[in-house]
Amino acid sequence: MEPMKLLAKHKRATYDYELTERLVAGLALTGDEVKSAKSGAASLKGSFISLRGGEAFLVGAHITPYQHAAHKDQLDPTRNRKLLLHRRELDHLINQKQSGLSVVSTALLLDRSLVKLEIGIGRGKKRYDKRQTIKDRDTARDLARGVKA
Repeated sequence: MEPMKLLAKHKRATYDYELTERLVAGLALTGDEVKSAKSGAASLKGSFISLRGGEAFLVGAHITPYQHAAHKDQLDPTRNRKLLLHRRELDHLINQKQSGLSVVSTALLLDRSLVKLEIGIGRGKKRYDKRQTIKDRDTARDLARGVKA
């Protein structure tokens, strides 16, 4: 089985949140949105997961309309997109959200010909946690270069 290909990444998610759990969900997209996402015209910057009415939605993700589509002007690039999850996964997300954890989008993936969304569950980081993350990243980079601090 081949690994999933990364189409877009939400870089702020791992910086702003301490993610303890990840799961993969399908996305309800139109054919033109799938073509556009496969060509790399998708962005998760500023996107989040909204849970309402027993359903989950991806809010704020931008998928640029496919340039060769006949009706590209009719589609809103930042529309809410429904997540395709099993009932038990959805119940798990709702329980995690009610217990004070955050549910965020982390990556847009391509699994064979299907576009999937990786979801992270975790707590928001405080400012001092973010400083520690930056310090750890800088230390790892310096060690990889072979430079002693």
